[in-house]
Amino acid sequence: MGIGPIQLIRQATPAQRRTLLAAALGWALDAFDAMLYALVLALLMRDLGMSKTTAGLLGTLTLLASGLGGVLFGFVADRVGRKRALMASILTYSICSFASGLATSIAMLAAARFVLGLGMGGEWNTGAALVAETWPTELRAKAIAIVQSSWAFGFAAAALVAGPVARYFGWRAVFFVGILPALLTLWIQHRVPESEMWVELAQGKGMGDGRGEDRGGDPESSATAKLWVLFRKPYAKPTFALLLFNFFSLFAWWGLFTWIPPYLSLPVGQGGRGFGVVGTTTLLVILNLLGMFPGYASFGWVADRVGRRNAFLIYSLMAALLIPFYAAARTPALLMVMGTMVAFFATGLFSGSGIIGSELFPTSLRARGLGFTYNGARAMSSVAPLVIGTIGEMKGLGAAFCLCAAGYLLAALMATRLPETRGKELT
Repeated sequence: MGIGPIQLIRQATPAQRRTLLAAALGWALDAFDAMLYALVLALLMRDLGMSKTTAGLLGTLTLLASGLGGVLFGFVADRVGRKRALMASILTYSICSFASGLATSIAMLAAARFVLGLGMGGEWNTGAALVAETWPTELRAKAIAIVQSSWAFGFAAAALVAGPVARYFGWRAVFFVGILPALLTLWIQHRVPESEMWVELAQGKGMGDGRGEDRGGDPESSATAKLWVLFRKPYAKPTFALLLFNFFSLFAWWGLFTWIPPYLSLPVGQGGRGFGVVGTTTLLVILNLLGMFPGYASFGWVADRVGRRNAFLIYSLMAALLIPFYAAARTPALLMVMGTMVAFFATGLFSGSGIIGSELFPTSLRARGLGFTYNGARAMSSVAPLVIGTIGEMKGLGAAFCLCAAGYLLAALMATRLPETRGKELT
């Protein structure tokens, strides 16, 4: 369907627009809180005496927790509803961002970032499930792509806030700002409807009144359905294909984008590019608004045109090709151009994870299926900041980034194993 984002939103019902806005804001603010750590990482390394390896380990802990949180909140969302799980995840990462600013040791900071990761992982699959079940088949891919694109706005907002706040008030104040997303839950509570597909399932297909009363039904629609259902036919093969696609691409993404902010801001003698706070903030905002956002948003349109699988192949192969050129760039202009192109393809493909994941699993398994394949992969990829930081310590971050290119190549290979789901009606 040849419509743009504005026409898409105009065609939607008020309820659909509210669910889209709730999921998009939740994801944007997830990015805001998650990326604050990367944006003040150079200051944390200085004040807390952290090496690149230790700094990468803290990033790894957050990603590990996000995988656990995605699976945990997937069960919660399938049990008590998408809306409640979405609110709980937002509250979790907001409160723990504030707690990060209170840390007086590396151990305290690590604990706060770990619990923040639980909420960060839970937001993605609950929001994606809510939108997928609210929007019609012909608009679903585009709607989920719009939700995914909001990550770029959250990342850009974090860059705009972190730079001046850290400069005048220190890195603790940057984390304190992270409590603000909690206010979003008040609006969600009163204005965002629950998924009608989930309500129907809860009331008539095994969940009773939605509070836990079982009424029987088939194993997949029962409230007692377990994660192991994903490992049986017909779900096992696509589940593992999507899990591994997400793992390789997430390893590459977190390895790259956790270290891009310190890579730009650290002195040249420490393996960075020495652009300082203002230069780094400018480059990151451009990278997000001109690279990430159109990359995320365009994927839904490309996936509707050429199919989900082919869109994955295009974006992952282009990311693999461009990353070495970014690592070799030296001037601000070249870093801006190459960084924008890398951000477009390397992040845009993640819109497809929510699209194809929503179409692979039925309503009774959708949130936990999305949680396992995306956030389970995020847990598996949690070693990325540590690995890239360690290699960066020995060989330089530019060389370490080439490993991220290999990750996208492997993701492209796994994309060939995914089924094509374009045009599939949700069940």
